Amino acid sequence: MNIDPQKYIEFVHKTTSQASLDWPTLAARLSELEVKDDCNVTQLMTAAFGLTAEAGEFTEVVKKMFLQGKPYTEENIFHMKRELGDIMWYMAQACMALDISFDEVLQMNVEKLSARYPEGTFDVHYSENRKEGDL
Repeated sequence: MNIDPQKYIEFVHKTTSQASLDWPTLAARLSELEVKDDCNVTQLMTAAFGLTAEAGEFTEVVKKMFLQGKPYTEENIFHMKRELGDIMWYMAQACMALDISFDEVLQMNVEKLSARYPEGTFDVHYSENRKEGDL
C-alpha cells in the first residue's frame, strides 16, 4: 500500500479537532472548562503532561535494561526510584486537580479490579473480555 505523504498530512489535518489546530479555539475551550465546568485546567494539564513525561523517563531506563544491555545496578534502581517519585508528585497534582485523595484513588482501583476479577486473582479471560463500563 502506497500512501502519498501529502495526502496523509491533509487527512491528519481533516481528522484533527479545531482546538488542536487553532489557539483561540483551544483558549476558549480551556476557559469554558475552567469557568463553566469548574475544571482546574492548569493543574490537570500539569499532571497529565508530567505523568506522561515521567512515566516515559521510567520506561526509558527499563527499556535500556531489558533491550539494550543496561545493567540492573543500584545506580539504575536509584534512577527508577527517583522517576517514581516524580510520577507521585504529578499524581498528587492530579489528585489536587480532581479533588480526590490518594486513598480514594487506591480504593476506586481496588473496587474496579475486584469487579473485573471476581475470583480475586488475575485471569486472562477477564482481562481480555471486560464487562461494559469496565475502564
